[in-house]
Amino acid sequence: MVNLTPNPSFSVSIRIKLPNRAGMLATVFQAIGDAGGSLGHIELLDRTHTTQIRELMVDASSTEHAEKIVCAVKALEDVQFLEVSDRTFDLHRGGKIEIASKQPLHSQDDLAMAYTPGVGRVCMAIAEDPDQVYGLTIKSKTVAVVTDGSAVLGLGNIGPEAALPVMEGKAMLFQEFGQLNAFPVCLATQDVDEIVAAVKQIAPVFGGVNLEDISAPRCFEVEERLRRELTIPVFHDDQHGTAIVVLAALINALKLVHKPITQVKVVINGAGAAGIAIAQLLQKAGASNICLCDRKGIVSRDRTDLNSRKQTLACEASGTLADAMQDADIFLGVSAPGVVTPEMVQTMAKDPIVFAMANPIPEIQPELIQGDVAVVATGRSDYPNQINNVLAFPGVFRGALNCRAEAITTTMHLQAAFAIATLVGSDQLCREHIIPSVFDPRVATAVASAVEQAARQEGISHC
Repeated sequence: MVNLTPNPSFSVSIRIKLPNRAGMLATVFQAIGDAGGSLGHIELLDRTHTTQIRELMVDASSTEHAEKIVCAVKALEDVQFLEVSDRTFDLHRGGKIEIASKQPLHSQDDLAMAYTPGVGRVCMAIAEDPDQVYGLTIKSKTVAVVTDGSAVLGLGNIGPEAALPVMEGKAMLFQEFGQLNAFPVCLATQDVDEIVAAVKQIAPVFGGVNLEDISAPRCFEVEERLRRELTIPVFHDDQHGTAIVVLAALINALKLVHKPITQVKVVINGAGAAGIAIAQLLQKAGASNICLCDRKGIVSRDRTDLNSRKQTLACEASGTLADAMQDADIFLGVSAPGVVTPEMVQTMAKDPIVFAMANPIPEIQPELIQGDVAVVATGRSDYPNQINNVLAFPGVFRGALNCRAEAITTTMHLQAAFAIATLVGSDQLCREHIIPSVFDPRVATAVASAVEQAARQEGISHC
């Protein structure tokens, strides 16, 4: 494994006081560089005839690496170390989201309309016609981000409190990219019946439910039951958001290698929620030769340890991941760091496509295979072609809520993927640009439009 690239998730702010003379700041920069740090923004906080105080933003590759950089600066002669802070923790202090009023309350008149007694008239209007809740409350633009804390990022079963920062972040993304309100709902239970009951009880407030970081196979049952028992759309982003973005990126990658999806061999490593959803959506898109692998190797029909989900995707072949990758056109990893070697990639078919999406450390570092593949993508932001769910879920929900769809269907998933892929024009498409940026303002609008159109075609739109 090569060292990870320094990145903002391990960024520190270092405040120092040093003599105001030529070359001193360069000495600090040299020490940071020698320690492997990546220098970012530099701010002059104070300067006198003899001294200066600077604040330096430095990216590291891990907590230990950040400490190494700090020690290198502390060791410098004539440099007074004042303070260090972890910028990621600083960003989270006090939480990342808040509830704000849309309407100001400047007078007694405002209060009488927004609250009692005026609000009573609005309540009665909804009581007489429940459908009006969509037009007279936040319901039509609000999503519940629900988790039980059992499969948070790559951290595992860390519980609802520890999951809250992720759910807050998800709520931020809904607002920033989809202009939707979202609120984290972290449940203190991992019982399927209790999760379903809790979500049903809070559903009157929300226009949709985004399930997040619930471990497989429980996540499948939770989603299926809520889809049956609620009249608002339910979407498990770890499954379907991932699958949508993978398909979008794959559509464009296949254009570069001139291979139709109907004729390629696809190996998916990771048979959890994401891996199974990817396989199912690729099948809907036309892929027929899919080899799913888990920790024990190929998900083969000969195995007796498969759950019902894996059984539906089992193949005739058997063996290890290395066996599966021989002559494969595509490798899609949603599994674990370092499980793929350069030698395994070299056994793949001509012009192979590798999506190594384990986070934060991919199945194989892109640097190790640049000369052996046609296209490589990861889940990281510091490499080209980041496979990021934020390209999908804000637009999917915005489209579903705009037309008051009663569900989010596979057809919507497909159309969302096609919409994302289309945003990379033929003049832009290259091996390092197969997917639009998460900051491309066209993405959520394009996805929402595709989802709305699909909902109307399927007859599940209510406006």
